Amino acid sequence: MPTFAYKARNFDGKVVSNEAEGDSKEAVIARLRERGYFVTSITEKRGGAVLPFLGMGRVSTKEVAIFAQMFSVMIGSGVPLVRCLAIMQSQLENPAFAKIVSTIRTDVEGGATFSAALGKHPQAFDTLFVNLVKAGEAGGILDKILNRLAAYLEKAEDLKQKVKGALTYPVVVLSIAFIVVLALIMFVLPQFKSIFESMNVELPWVTQMLLGLSDVMQEYWMIIIPSLLLVPISLVQFFKSSQGRRVMDTNILRMPGFGMMLRKVAVARFTRTLGTMISSGVPILQALEVTAATAGNIVIKEAVDKTRASIREGESIADPLKTSGVFPPMVVQMIAVGEETGELDKMLMKIAEFYDTEVDNAVKGLTAIIEPIVIVFMGIVIGGIVLAVFMPMLKLVNSVG
Repeated sequence: MPTFAYKARNFDGKVVSNEAEGDSKEAVIARLRERGYFVTSITEKRGGAVLPFLGMGRVSTKEVAIFAQMFSVMIGSGVPLVRCLAIMQSQLENPAFAKIVSTIRTDVEGGATFSAALGKHPQAFDTLFVNLVKAGEAGGILDKILNRLAAYLEKAEDLKQKVKGALTYPVVVLSIAFIVVLALIMFVLPQFKSIFESMNVELPWVTQMLLGLSDVMQEYWMIIIPSLLLVPISLVQFFKSSQGRRVMDTNILRMPGFGMMLRKVAVARFTRTLGTMISSGVPILQALEVTAATAGNIVIKEAVDKTRASIREGESIADPLKTSGVFPPMVVQMIAVGEETGELDKMLMKIAEFYDTEVDNAVKGLTAIIEPIVIVFMGIVIGGIVLAVFMPMLKLVNSVG
């Protein structure tokens, strides 16, 4: 998700400079406006990808979950809020997170509410976290809300790691296969070229094609290799834009295998987020607004936004969800039952637990299918190159015999 640097004014007219992650500039501006900020300038940050890749200067979901859990225990034990922040600041190993907590502590000591202080740091505490803390402050159940947030974040991170695990294996293996094939074409095949020329036999078309490709790559490698690296970088930048994100999110749910798994991930995330917010006392319209903002997929976001608009006009939740065609019929029926029985939050959490199991099974199934497919693909590609090298030799042996 892209990061945006912004400057904004709060209700007091004070200028605030910070960073925030979001699908687009418009999404970040809308989220900041909800928190009472008027954005004066906003730009997408470019470059600087090395430090985030190494995990430096960033706050992970796991760290935020631990923060929420420990904070919940201290608040529930009667420890004052400012003292809780001081204790957390001294306990945190991540300097960036410790600095954020120090700033939050200063704001709270200056008279700001805990939720308002958290809202100034969207790089660590997202819209969901801030809204739930605000609900906890209003209802006097901050410790319980933080405990629910910790459980939610742990589940969300576990779900994220499962998906990453399913995608990591094929990406790593295919990357290694690409490097091996590139090395064979550029460094191994040229060694056989002089041998083939001295053999004075007609080369098979596959061998001729690979030798031609090898010649081109050796002559123009300064152009070809940067171009090969530029293509994925350009695609990543395109998919970070609002138009590219829409293209990717629309088509990714239609992919065979992966699309079904990612749809299940989206349903689990939607139901868990909405269920957590409703059970914490957040009004349904506000809960749907936050759920849409944290959906992670434009198709899901638009479906939730339409649901929110329909509810405002007096309809139920289930009907617009059914019309969207994004959510499976079983999910829609269970939500309808939850509305009728007045236990929508419990039903949503049950759906989330069910789809967690479904995602786990889908990941295992995809891994079992992908492994042999990738191995066969590598065997065909590398075996084809080896065969192209030895076919002229076999042809020469046969002609001599």
